[in-house]
Amino acid sequence: MPQEPMTATLGRTAAVGPFFTVRTDLGSPRDQGFLPLSELYRGGHPSALRHRLKTVATQLGTADRGVAASLVYQGLAGRLWSIALAPAAVAGDVPDLDSDALWWHPNRSTPDELWLPAPTSLPSASEQSLACRLQAAVLHDHLVPLHHAISAESRLSSQVLWGNAASALVGTLRVLHDWCRRSSRPEAADRAVALAACLLEDPHLRDTGTLDPTLPAFSRRSCCLYYRVPGGGLCGDCVLRRARR
Repeated sequence: MPQEPMTATLGRTAAVGPFFTVRTDLGSPRDQGFLPLSELYRGGHPSALRHRLKTVATQLGTADRGVAASLVYQGLAGRLWSIALAPAAVAGDVPDLDSDALWWHPNRSTPDELWLPAPTSLPSASEQSLACRLQAAVLHDHLVPLHHAISAESRLSSQVLWGNAASALVGTLRVLHDWCRRSSRPEAADRAVALAACLLEDPHLRDTGTLDPTLPAFSRRSCCLYYRVPGGGLCGDCVLRRARR
């Protein structure tokens, strides 16, 4: 039985929530102020990243560039995990998120900042697992180069950034798992947990924290720094929460 088009799959999984939504129509993204994420990662538009960091810092009411950089990274990581993990869990398919074809708008926020015109499935060898395809599509093709770009604009440690990537993955998992259960998709819920657990074994993420697959929940070994935001606090998975008990 042929797989449904990726556009249809992403349309279905957009029902999970705003983070799982991506624009897929054809058009001229650059004419509307979008730029391919590859240009952001390769330093082609350092001003765009700096502008985004400044915008987020202003929105948060902080002058702490590190906090803004941390949350920009975690936010984009969450978006990327969401639009990849949901199709994998629900349809057994992974979208091709080539960074030359996935467009991002520095002045827009979720769900309007990402555009993937005419999406297709990620090509893979027949023996390549879903987890391996997710690892390639999100972690290696996006989060590694985004890590380098963010690091170049801030003094954040790798421990914080990779902790953010893992936390974003499990945050995605929790929302998706709950939606799958509520919409009578228990197999997809179980698949999502298994995929996330496998992804957390990647060398970049392996030492970032501990996954409890039964909830699912995560206890990280670092902090995203949100507590430094005026009125902010500690996230549920934060290492500082446990340290203060």
